[in-house]
Amino acid sequence: MDYSLGCFGDVRLDRTGAAFLAGMVARSTVCVRRLDASRGGVLRHGRFLGSRRVTVKKIIEGWGEATRAAVAGRHVLAIQDTTEVKFKTSASRRRGLGLVKKGNVRGVLAHSMIAVDAASGACLGPVTGEVWTRAGRVSKPHRDRQLCERESARWLRCAERAKPILKAAAMVTVIGDRESDIYAEWACLPEPDFHLLTRASSDRKLANDGYLFAAARNFPLAGMTHLCVPQRSPGVAARTASVTLRFGEVVIRRPRHENDRSLPKTLPLRLVELREVNPPKGVEPLHWRLLTTHEISSPADAWRLVSWYKARWTIEQVHRVMKSQGLDLEESQLASADRLLKLTATAVKAAAITVQLVQERDGRHGLPATTAFTKPEIQTLAALGPTLEGKTQRQQNHHPRNSLAWAAWTIARLGGWNCYGKPPGPITMRRGLEQFYAINRGWHLRRRQPKPKNVRIP
Repeated sequence: MDYSLGCFGDVRLDRTGAAFLAGMVARSTVCVRRLDASRGGVLRHGRFLGSRRVTVKKIIEGWGEATRAAVAGRHVLAIQDTTEVKFKTSASRRRGLGLVKKGNVRGVLAHSMIAVDAASGACLGPVTGEVWTRAGRVSKPHRDRQLCERESARWLRCAERAKPILKAAAMVTVIGDRESDIYAEWACLPEPDFHLLTRASSDRKLANDGYLFAAARNFPLAGMTHLCVPQRSPGVAARTASVTLRFGEVVIRRPRHENDRSLPKTLPLRLVELREVNPPKGVEPLHWRLLTTHEISSPADAWRLVSWYKARWTIEQVHRVMKSQGLDLEESQLASADRLLKLTATAVKAAAITVQLVQERDGRHGLPATTAFTKPEIQTLAALGPTLEGKTQRQQNHHPRNSLAWAAWTIARLGGWNCYGKPPGPITMRRGLEQFYAINRGWHLRRRQPKPKNVRIP
């Protein structure tokens, strides 16, 4: 696993950054005091975040370094999304943070893009993004501002910056939610092997004077299936939805209020509609209208696009791991917005690595344990693992010794996984890592104690 955080023009800062990131992943925390047991280590991490050479831009530039090689020859889903990180403030302690959400909530916004293998669903690493805090409220109406003056321009900027990072991929499909459905994006970003797949946000007018949503309803029925819907929040359980599929071609018209009149008047796209039938009572029915630049010649092509859009769940997992269900970023007590922005940028990469570790619990990619653990820690895992095995076959660790999957099995058991039911997730892994590092420290302290000298009684 790549624990390099970036190049900051000083080898000592580079090393400290790598140690900072590795500690964050290993201990599942952003608390500087918990990342290193020594006072010197805590001070180094503090100086790192305070250094003028360490900037949010350089940290984000470091996200994609290992991802460049990982995407070679693959069809990559470049999934992007934005999350709001709320921090506790008071009237006397704003910490330089701007407003997020509604009311008087303050914090930072993190927009990130991750690379996911279209065939296997494996997270290949973070690509690029932006982290910022708002300077204040904008009074100028949205439609009166040029695209470059709007926050929504981040969707286009990040997709454009991703092109050189992902150039070794065989194909790239940029996936975004409804907020990324921007006419300029459809007009400017696509290339022969660089596609877009976005959930439609509004009922766009079409070149034939019709409307997008009506066109979707009029497409012939192409199929029906059962779709697994993952758990979105603690109060909304995972379920299986019965859905119908329709697809066809549309030509969207440039919006009347579009400021950039140089954009083409019309654009040909493909539209896929997925609609749930007979949803459970009290549950919002599934209804996706997906716009894409990909060609669709059969129902199989349309179902494939649906499966790619479902992979958007991976970036939601990354954001969950950043917050209360993982690194607990929102509880950071750093005093300044500048340091909180750097911490957030680091947390995005740490969360992406954590998701990669969780995905490796089944040994899919055959990574070694040294990907995430030091040699002394692997010694502790070897001693600890047999004590957590049970009598049945399902309670045995069948993964190859010293593999990352073998280590993940032990960590999951420490986190409360009983070897039955669903596989361990990020929360279980976080709990297991907390238990493991406490055990590991005690184990090696005990081994370092001097043996008692032989005492002779006269």
